[in-house]
Formats: sequence, C-alpha cells, structure tokens
Amino acid sequence: MSDIQITIDGAPVEVPEGSSILDACRSIGKDQPTLCYLETLTPVNTCRVCVVEVGGSRTLAPSCSRVAEDGMEVSTDSDPVRQTRKMVFEFLASSVDMSLVDASTRDWMEHYEVDPARYGPPAPPSVAGERDSHRTGHHRLPGLGTAETVHQPVKVHDELYIRDYGKCILCYRCVEACGPDAQNTFAIQVAGRGFEARISTEFDVVLTDSACVYCGNCIGVCPTGALMFRSEYELRDAQLWDEEEQTVTRTVCSFCGVGCNLDLHVQDNRIVKVTSPLDHATTSGNLCIKGRFGYEYVQDLGDLATTPIDVVLASVRASEPGERRRGR
Repeated sequence: MSDIQITIDGAPVEVPEGSSILDACRSIGKDQPTLCYLETLTPVNTCRVCVVEVGGSRTLAPSCSRVAEDGMEVSTDSDPVRQTRKMVFEFLASSVDMSLVDASTRDWMEHYEVDPARYGPPAPPSVAGERDSHRTGHHRLPGLGTAETVHQPVKVHDELYIRDYGKCILCYRCVEACGPDAQNTFAIQVAGRGFEARISTEFDVVLTDSACVYCGNCIGVCPTGALMFRSEYELRDAQLWDEEEQTVTRTVCSFCGVGCNLDLHVQDNRIVKVTSPLDHATTSGNLCIKGRFGYEYVQDLGDLATTPIDVVLASVRASEPGERRRGR
C-alpha cells in the first residue's frame, strides 16, 4: 500500500493510503476530540465533535471516518470548526449528564469554552417510564426558561450492571459492540426519533427478557458512564468510589483456554470492576460474562487453595445468571 500526502493546518503529512483524517492528525500529534469513535469499532459519525474543514468541501467532514485523499487540505482549527465543536458540546451538555466523560473530553470542552448554561437551567428529570412512553415524533415544549434533558431514573434490573440513560449521548458504541463489531447478539438498538430517541431492547422488553447474554461489552465501550458495573454505581452512589486509591492488575482469565487478558480494578482489597485492554490481540477489549463478571468467587471464598473445588464451582455458577437462564 502506497503513501499519500495531505496538508493539515498548513503542514504536509504522509500517511498510508486508506487512512482516515483522524489517523493522519494523530500521526503528527494533533489529536482531535471524539466521543462516538473507538479504535475497535466501525465509525458511525454520530457525535460530530471531530469535524474538520476540507478544502473544496461544502460541509465540515467527520475526521474519524473521512478517508484522506492525496492532495487534500485540512483545517482542524478554523472558525467554522471551532464554532461547530463548541455548539455540539453545548447541545450535549445541556441535555445530558456529562459528568463522567474522560479527562480528554473535559479538556476539549474547556478549550472551546463550552457553556451549556446559556440554554437555561435543566428541566426537571422525567419520572420512571415517562420517556420510554413518549410517542415518536410528538415533541413536548420544554418549560419556560429551562433546557429539555434526557434525565430519568437509573434502570437497575440485575446484579451485574445498570443503565443511566440520563448520561446517554446516543453515540451508538454499545449498539455496535452488541452487533456486528463484537458480540453479534443484536440485543439493543436505537428506538424513537429526534429528542425521544433512546437505546432499547427488541420490543422494549426488560433486559433480562431480551437477547442480552450479559457479556458487558457495551459497558466496556460506553464513553459517558451511561452503562456501568453495578458495583461501581453503588460505590459512587455512596460516595465511596475513589479511582486514585484503586490499583489495576493485568492477568489472564482463568475460565477457559482462550487467553483473554483482564484488568482487575481493585479498591479496598476488593475487585470493583473488570476491563480488558483494547490493544490485546485476543480480546480487543471484549469479554464474555465469565471474564467480565465472574470474579466474585475470588472475594467471597478467600484462599482458594484451602477451599473445596465443588464450593468454588458453585460460587462461579452463581455469578453467571445470563448463562444459567439460557441453559448454557
């Protein structure tokens, strides 16, 4: 594959043919803000915070998916780019709880002087089930002087993870991870249109009755904390979550011979969540229900060397509600 040359903010850059504009920017240390983009998922161009100006193009282009072309001239800091990114961040932050986005996103929002408060104070949260019952295309006017939000009570349907749709920006990452990019379960999709759009199961059934196999890969890709380990949610709710006091230990999953790598996040000598590195050749950040949630036996049984194997297995099986339910 041959290289091509493009110009980014006046500087010539050589990149392999087929690279995206974002790849080209990052190759010279000019990172761009992203929310819906993740290296292991197919770009879907939903958040639009990575847009750049391309010479000769009528509209701004999403850098995460626009393929670089030889001779292309790109501007990442023009007035239209700065104004658009600021506006998108403000629209999101005025309607969605962005408090748990990563430090990089917060830095970009500060860089663009994002001020969601200029749309007014947030409207009161919806009661449980209210947003889910709204008719598609029938939009309510927000209260006078307030900004409409997607805030609603947290959905807690099992012991494994929670769904806080008040933090959901509809980035489609969870949909892609559940679908063709990782799990191929297709348990979730976007339902509704416009401001009433939301992530839903088939026929809007509860999660435990859906096609979900509780792999938790949707949690692993969520950029805003809308999907979260229940253990993390409860610690945060009790104001006990402290990432500065946590250690992360990389190990190999003990449940089978595939060799998935696990990052064990430990606080107060207890595992509080499990992730997997995106750059691992086996997992690409993805795990099954056992790898992501089957760690309680480590904490509940203490020293496994002195614990009968039947007790260990009984505890492991008890941590697999999704697989028990499906008879696996």
